[in-house]
Amino acid sequence: MATPQPGITNSNTPSRTVPGPTAGVATTSAPLESTQASNKAPVYWIGRSNDNVFLYREFRDVSEDDNPITRALRVMMSQKPLDPDFFTPWQNPKMLATSISGKNVITVDVSADAFNSNLDADMAERAIQQLVYTATAAGASAGLTDTGQQIQVVVLVDGHTDYVAFNRVRLGSPTSRSVGMVAPVWIIDPQEGTELADGAVKISGRSTVPGGKLRWELLRTDGSAKTPYLNGTITAASGADQAGMFSLSVNLGPGSYEVRVSQVDPAGKVKDLNVDTRGFTVK
Repeated sequence: MATPQPGITNSNTPSRTVPGPTAGVATTSAPLESTQASNKAPVYWIGRSNDNVFLYREFRDVSEDDNPITRALRVMMSQKPLDPDFFTPWQNPKMLATSISGKNVITVDVSADAFNSNLDADMAERAIQQLVYTATAAGASAGLTDTGQQIQVVVLVDGHTDYVAFNRVRLGSPTSRSVGMVAPVWIIDPQEGTELADGAVKISGRSTVPGGKLRWELLRTDGSAKTPYLNGTITAASGADQAGMFSLSVNLGPGSYEVRVSQVDPAGKVKDLNVDTRGFTVK
């Protein structure tokens, strides 16, 4: 076993403390993605919300090259998010390969040039979790893994264990999705930049507080100008099969819009707690 070094954590034991449920943050990881017949890959990005940083998911078009996990990780490391509020600290690697063992362990082998970013300890741990969430999401979405089991990810660098990613996190240990990393609120549909037909527009997403109240607002956008248009409150589902899910339908005419969804702070101290936004166009 590698000797612990000051300032270096292991990938399977992240050090960051997670705010408690009173802050609207999950005490579990996000549910594993379900199998879908689609050429879109689930990719996680890093985004800021209030004073914290979380993981957010987008579904991205991918080519048929490589296997689904490699494709999703390649997008995560080489492309930009659709949503300008998100970012990725990864660099496009010369070499990237993935495989799955019979025990639901995904192995990712990547070249060292993927880590050519200068990150602090917290951001480095989030970046490793971004990879873990994306790899496990892609495996589950493609039906390659058993979603009834916990899926773990082992990261090799140029074929070797014990690489210290971003000079902060030692890799090589089987690593699961870490508690509290996923965004407290995220809008699933519409995705950023989507064009929709006029009429009934469905807005859906997920909150980490099942049964919690959410505030939503629609803004008309014209360049940098944003004008309040509609708003209201909804309650996230509390049932086990749909825990935290929310949806609403609004009739919209042609134009550009931004939807904002936030958790309602039980203490009333923060107006928009853990807000997420999406811009879209109605034709």
